[in-house]
Amino acid sequence: MLGIVGSMGMHPIARLSIPVRRLFVLLAISNGPVERALAAARLWPDRTDQVARSNLRRTLFQAPAGWIRSNGDDLALDADLDLTEARASALRAISGAQLDFEEITALSEDILPGWHEEWLIPMQESFRLLRVQALETACRTLSEDGQYALAIQAGAAAVTAEPLNESVAEALILAHLAQRNRFQAVQCYRALAARLVQELGVAPDPQLRRRLEAMVGALHIH
Repeated sequence: MLGIVGSMGMHPIARLSIPVRRLFVLLAISNGPVERALAAARLWPDRTDQVARSNLRRTLFQAPAGWIRSNGDDLALDADLDLTEARASALRAISGAQLDFEEITALSEDILPGWHEEWLIPMQESFRLLRVQALETACRTLSEDGQYALAIQAGAAAVTAEPLNESVAEALILAHLAQRNRFQAVQCYRALAARLVQELGVAPDPQLRRRLEAMVGALHIH
């Protein structure tokens, strides 16, 4: 098993050099085998083709046995991925299935935060959008089913990932209200309002404010 959601990890545990780690991640995010020339070019874009290919051969030699499958000029990772499981959970949530605590926790992390490889950034952004959509949907689904603790966990994780997303904040606010926790609902709204003013110079959707005011009674919303 290779983990790239959150921090990088593998089982069984093995010590990996930085080039091997980068190669593993490149293969992990690829849909299918990767040609050696393409892998070399992406991993060492500032080197000549000859040097990049030499670096790739050295990296393959350093990689622990049994993790990379080679078929002619193609390379593929021969391991299960936590990313595959996280994507499956996300798609289940978006389709209306409920998530458990472990799945919510798995979807609360980005792909390798702190890594800024150009070839990795599109996958990081794509997975972030997917997991936020899944967490928001899970928050609403779980709340409707009366599982407020899990709903709030999902909603809070989504807000942490996308703090300016009003739809995500609304899902969390409604989960708090469904649990009859008006204080946390108002706190969540106030935090959203402050962020929107600071970052965009706008107020939250007036419909959300009116809906909240109608349910919190005498509480004053700034």
